[in-house]
Amino acid sequence: HASGGAVSLIERQIEVLREKNHTADSRLAELVVIARANEALAAKIHQFTRRLVRAPTRREILTQIERGFREEFDTTQIVLLLFGAGGDTTDLRFVRPVAANDPNLAGFENLLATGRPRCGQIRDSQRDFIFGPDGGSVGSVALVPLMGDASLGLLVLGSLNRERFHPGMSTDFLARLGELISDALARD
Repeated sequence: HASGGAVSLIERQIEVLREKNHTADSRLAELVVIARANEALAAKIHQFTRRLVRAPTRREILTQIERGFREEFDTTQIVLLLFGAGGDTTDLRFVRPVAANDPNLAGFENLLATGRPRCGQIRDSQRDFIFGPDGGSVGSVALVPLMGDASLGLLVLGSLNRERFHPGMSTDFLARLGELISDALARD
């Protein structure tokens, strides 16, 4: 209704309700996008799990880990630091046997002690230790401790994108992947 220059209380309440409705609609749309992304990620983890379950030997488990991250998760920079890794893994480029007491692991003590994945950027010395000469282009990493009865190793996923793995992202799915890999490696 026409009320001159003033806005009636009813008009103001309707405007506030419309703003709240718009905010709720936007939030719902955002949650649907997140749910779909989580559903797609859960399907990828399922496929990855099937790869590991079907792998009959430790060597095949390692091969499937690398292949799974490359094919299911579109990750090309993968390094698996295995503590006291036995067997011949010299032709598996992404596997690096490392002594559990290697001084280069000193920067990862807290991470390995907590057993929780961490995402973000790492120091140049850590990046050089993990990725070697190919590490200069790595912008961000996901560090996933592999735990069994003792620390088994450290899975490192690298990205050229500095924002792909960032400290604010959820690491629940990474923790589950770490548990799957740890269980697969411990079973052999």
